[in-house]
Amino acid sequence: MKTLQRTLSIIKPDAFERGATGDIINTLLENNFRIVGMKMLHITKAQAEGFYAVHVHRPFFESLTDFMSSGPIVVMALEKEAAIADYRKLMGATDPAKAEAGTIRKKWASSIEKNAVHGSDGEDTSRFELSYFFAGYELSK
Repeated sequence: MKTLQRTLSIIKPDAFERGATGDIINTLLENNFRIVGMKMLHITKAQAEGFYAVHVHRPFFESLTDFMSSGPIVVMALEKEAAIADYRKLMGATDPAKAEAGTIRKKWASSIEKNAVHGSDGEDTSRFELSYFFAGYELSK
């Protein structure tokens, strides 16, 4: 029996503003991700700080939370086998200059900070991140 895994995807304000949302969603579907939950939100600075609390002592925390609360985002719960690893590969390197051709960041990111998308980096992180934006009943079976 195949085990499905879930991960969080965020289309960040820069990609949303550039009109990349439809293309990114299409890329996910073409790569066999199932979208089991999706919302468009405009989070507050406090909500961004709560989501990125793990980075509170990092030098980029303020600029990251300012950026993430600067405009609309699209949060998605994705599902497939090896969803976390597969999505991280599809996103590409954090620095778009180092991202491989065919990745979301190579196509849509403009800098390390304005890097178009976010994805969970592990199973524990994924559980926290999914529950931050979705109540269990909001996700399809």
